[in-house]
Amino acid sequence: MKKILICVSALGVMSFTSNQLMNTYQIAEAITNVQDMKEWMMQDIESGNIKVELGEHYMHWLEETEEKLLEFTESNRLTQPSVEELELRISKYTN
Repeated sequence: MKKILICVSALGVMSFTSNQLMNTYQIAEAITNVQDMKEWMMQDIESGNIKVELGEHYMHWLEETEEKLLEFTESNRLTQPSVEELELRISKYTN
């Protein structure tokens, strides 16, 4: 019975950790995407591919989105773990 409880607990921790890592990765990717879009919008404004007023409007909402994503990351203490930290976590369950 003890072994079953330990196995179930270990699986639960592994599942929670992998979900947390996936969420952290997805948030980081979303922030990167918004930052890329801001860069492209600035290039389009400077090259005249989009009207300045419309580009500024888009930039405003991209900045708002980036700020909200960063606030969410900070308020939930989401950080991207280092390679060493990931290897340590994995080794706990594989060794």
